[in-house]
Amino acid sequence: MAGEVFRIRRATVERETRETRIALTLDLDGGDVSARTGVLFLDHMLDALGKHGRLGITVECTGDAAMDPHHTVEDVGIALGTALRQALGDRKGIARYGHAYAPLDEELARVVVDCSGRPFIHFDGVMPEPMIGADFASSLVEEFWRALAVNGGLTIHMDLIRARNAHHAAEALFKAGALAIHAATRLTGDRDIVPSTKGVLA
Repeated sequence: MAGEVFRIRRATVERETRETRIALTLDLDGGDVSARTGVLFLDHMLDALGKHGRLGITVECTGDAAMDPHHTVEDVGIALGTALRQALGDRKGIARYGHAYAPLDEELARVVVDCSGRPFIHFDGVMPEPMIGADFASSLVEEFWRALAVNGGLTIHMDLIRARNAHHAAEALFKAGALAIHAATRLTGDRDIVPSTKGVLA
């Protein structure tokens, strides 16, 4: 619209603990995708999240992934959720809700997102194999999304409807999540109004 001020929806988060050191930038309106976390499967999933969500994501992480990927996966989810919350700001004008299905061969996943400001996740689905590759526990998929939801102030319902292969199942969930987040974070309404009958998303 003529005369409208473009809203920058970008955030950079630096997080350091005794277990990991993370530098992450998120742009809700697109950009490059680059993930170097020391956990190759997580990098693969972040690449899918960025590209299918049309998000700009750059993340560098060092830490104890060689011992166990758990801390890296959870902490990157925390950092990404924190950046998402900051980039959304007051959440004025966003669509707020998003949902998507994503198939990957024999797998089918559904994700529904509400940028409610109230953290909640329901994860329903049994991963068909306990491990993905040599060292990535399938349970870490849920851990990542839980960390993202809690720190991003999102309500997320994830359903793995059909699954026979853990790698494909995880990828379908990340792709559906990417599409749902993209839809929920679009600026589709009055950019001076919070999409809530309460007047606040918190």
